Amino acid sequence: MAGKQNNNNEDKPMSESPANTAAPMDTPNGPGKGGWVDRALNFIEVVGNRLPDPAVLFLILMVTVWVLSLLLSGVSFDAIHPATGEAVQVTNLLSGDNFAYFLSNMVTTFTGFAPLGVVLVAMLGVGVAEQSGFINAVLKKLLGVTPQMLLTPMLILVAIVSHTAVDAGYVLVIPLGGVIFYAAGRHPLAGIAAAFAGVSGGFSANFVPSAIDPLLQGFTQSAAQIVSPELQLNPLNNWFFTSASCLVIVLLGWWLTDKVIEPRLKNVAIDGDPEEMPVMQEVGTRERRALRLSTLVMVIGIGALIAWMLPGDSALRDEAGNLAAFGAPAMKSIVPLIFLLFIIPGVVFGYAAGTFQKSKDVIDAMSKTMGSMSYYIVMAFFCALFIAEFGRSGLGTLLAVEGGNLLATMALPGPVTLMGIILLVGFVNLFVGSASAKWALLAPIFVPMLMQVGFSPDLTQAAYRVGDSSTNIITPLMPYFPLVVVYCQRYVKSTGIGTLVSMMLPYSVVFLLCWSIFLVIYWSLGLPLGLQASYTYP
Repeated sequence: MAGKQNNNNEDKPMSESPANTAAPMDTPNGPGKGGWVDRALNFIEVVGNRLPDPAVLFLILMVTVWVLSLLLSGVSFDAIHPATGEAVQVTNLLSGDNFAYFLSNMVTTFTGFAPLGVVLVAMLGVGVAEQSGFINAVLKKLLGVTPQMLLTPMLILVAIVSHTAVDAGYVLVIPLGGVIFYAAGRHPLAGIAAAFAGVSGGFSANFVPSAIDPLLQGFTQSAAQIVSPELQLNPLNNWFFTSASCLVIVLLGWWLTDKVIEPRLKNVAIDGDPEEMPVMQEVGTRERRALRLSTLVMVIGIGALIAWMLPGDSALRDEAGNLAAFGAPAMKSIVPLIFLLFIIPGVVFGYAAGTFQKSKDVIDAMSKTMGSMSYYIVMAFFCALFIAEFGRSGLGTLLAVEGGNLLATMALPGPVTLMGIILLVGFVNLFVGSASAKWALLAPIFVPMLMQVGFSPDLTQAAYRVGDSSTNIITPLMPYFPLVVVYCQRYVKSTGIGTLVSMMLPYSVVFLLCWSIFLVIYWSLGLPLGLQASYTYP
């Protein structure tokens, strides 16, 4: 940090940070001071922390899904699946064939769990960069040029931009949020919360186009063609709105972090294992030389990557010559590129700074990082099984279709309908986390329905994106939610699901309300949604 705070902390390990001297938290079990909002959040935290361990919770939920699938499998529903045109049917997962399928595919269900590979591969590279001291040196320099008052918005902005690299924010930016705040003498959980809010709560707020744009547009266009077979949409049909939303999320997240979340955390004692908590020492002369060398290597690597991407016939482009398309090799290589982006300068820094003496030191750094991920791997096992079984049961499909049909029959005024869609999507998102899978299911319901009353597919998609983003940060069923709990436990051992939910709930509520109002105002002013986008149909 620039200014006096940085000078005070410059010459001592971060284990001596002022944030480490916090007193025990005031909760409903303690003095219970504070306003009604603080008491309500404390109550949510206490209740949430009484839930079983996340791994056990996923196991209980899976058994619940099995029982519900048995009870509802014989029930006939009027809900029609928009993609198949057939009545939604709940599958009995406890039948002989289905349970045999579950057992025979248990291993591949776990190993094929997408977040698992993303997290572990990226963390191998990040772990080397952290253990070598490269990340600490970079952050120390970053803190030296970032004014304290701008630390929170800068972190949230970086978290938002990280969406461009698919899931990089979850494995990189969120833990770094804790490290940066801890180094600045602020509570690390506030940094994790701010980064989590930007990465996940502001998922659809980004001024940099990413693979999610054409992915969602494809589902929207297919749904719109049910009504108008010739209709074509631009992949960046929400770009202007999501770019403007970036400013909204940064400002809201900044205010919430500094005025609501961090004051509430002031009495939360940091009692994490010092060996698990990243520590940043002063950058010495040898480290500064190593940092310059490793940064140069990183810049050369990025330059080489850009040079590889630029030609129209680059192997990193898809068959149509697009770099940002979901199927382009560049998009599919994001995680391996993150691995290389960190491990190469990390190794260079380690040898130049003397923290690595031989190749075994690099392997030991990877091993230590994987050791810290053991708890997440256990949770990922049960999470993967639950999500797979929930999808196979048809319960998620039934929930989404029935909710969409209910909204359709209410025939509400335009702005109210738009808000209703956002709220419904936010609710469904608590149970069905995948943005693409959920929109593939809901788009054939919402898009044609709203086209009949004059809403353009572009506007409907924008409303969906607001609802899909806002509640990501309060659902333990989101695949990366347990990982964020693990990040918090580095600093506060008692952190549980309730702690994280209560910490993120203000972000979720404020984002959902204010972002929805922002969309209605944006619509009322007639500001452009994106490229070749409209508000009305036809």
